[in-house]
Amino acid sequence: MDLGFETIGNACIIAHDRGPVLATDPWLHGTAYFGAWRLSHEVPAAQQENVGKCRYLWLSHGHPDHLSLPSLEPLRDKTILLADHYGGRIARELRGLGFRVQVLKCGEWLPISDRLRIAALANYNQDASLVMDLDGHLLIDANDAGNRGSGRFLAQQRPRFKKRTILACLTGYGDADMIHFFDEQGRPVPPKAAAKEPCGPGIAAMLDFYDLQYFAPSSSMHRYNRTDSVWADAYATPVEAHADGFDGGPRTCLPPFVQFDLHTGCYEKIAPKANDGPPEPPEKYGDDWSTPLEQGDVQLLRDYLHRVEHLKTCIGYVNFRVGGKDHVIDIAPQHKRGITFATPRQSLVSAVQWHAFDDILIGNFCRTTLHGDWWGKQGAEALYPHFTPFLTKFGDNGGAYTSSELRAYFAAYLARGYTEFTADSTEQEMKAALRAYLS
Repeated sequence: MDLGFETIGNACIIAHDRGPVLATDPWLHGTAYFGAWRLSHEVPAAQQENVGKCRYLWLSHGHPDHLSLPSLEPLRDKTILLADHYGGRIARELRGLGFRVQVLKCGEWLPISDRLRIAALANYNQDASLVMDLDGHLLIDANDAGNRGSGRFLAQQRPRFKKRTILACLTGYGDADMIHFFDEQGRPVPPKAAAKEPCGPGIAAMLDFYDLQYFAPSSSMHRYNRTDSVWADAYATPVEAHADGFDGGPRTCLPPFVQFDLHTGCYEKIAPKANDGPPEPPEKYGDDWSTPLEQGDVQLLRDYLHRVEHLKTCIGYVNFRVGGKDHVIDIAPQHKRGITFATPRQSLVSAVQWHAFDDILIGNFCRTTLHGDWWGKQGAEALYPHFTPFLTKFGDNGGAYTSSELRAYFAAYLARGYTEFTADSTEQEMKAALRAYLS
């Protein structure tokens, strides 16, 4: 391909300028989240080869369906491009593993071939968007990042692009988050994804709002792999479902896997093989639900949670039910609000040691029960904004645990000029939770 792009895998875009130049978030094989996820479709040999020919790889954030170390291992000759995430954890750890890494300043264009230049936009949620200028064509890889201020950059740059414009980002029913909740009587709490609301109207609205022509489905091409997570397949978004209800007029919702020629505007479907096969037992990934915590594990969990100062403002306790036994970690007992996580020992301890607690939650084998009044909310929504972001985004990934560290964290993002809390209700809730840390 002379000038264009391909979409394949979960969130992989391969940009071509007289051949492959850049591949984004290359999860090409294997599983993610302690074996709980697999790719919905295999990545064909031709696209595997094209990724191998690229000089650059872009990694948006640290979730293993975007940063897949087994997929990166045979690609060590590439330069890995990263956004300037506060704390620099991904860059530091990849360099420690021997990878060649280049960190991009927010909002600054970097030419990486004759007709391709890119700009990265890191956001306070430790995710990032990549904006690509392919000879005057605009390609936006927003993956899981949302807006969070990147719309400011797009508003500045959009009038300069007179050719084709494409957006790739996460859409779907909403299973790509923690949805494995139970009430205190042990009954499953149906997730919002159970409604299976058509994706098309929201996609059309995004294209209209940002004045873009094409949508490329991305970041939701997975299915569940473990026998204790496969229940969530009922709520996963089929790859063909993104266009359901789409009525964009002159705008287009592309098929999930395509080769797109930017010269002609023509595209061809890629038809990868479905990644079928029976679910695998959790024991294959080291998880035995009957294994109890070992001596020292409870102190490890206590130290991990107590480090996050914000939790003391809103949560009474966290209970870990492991091997059939409860282990209650008191946070701030004056708050009559708690959480029980029922999960296997091996993945729990590994997630805490690796500072990757999100992997436990998103894998959807952990069973979560909320106790007390969580501001009238239930399910994953209840843990936002006060629990999950402070523990996993700002803490695990950003290294900001104390009040002073959080103030420095947000001061850095605000100073870049691309941080924004939109009018969306969840964003306003986040802003309210951060009020003590925003200058």
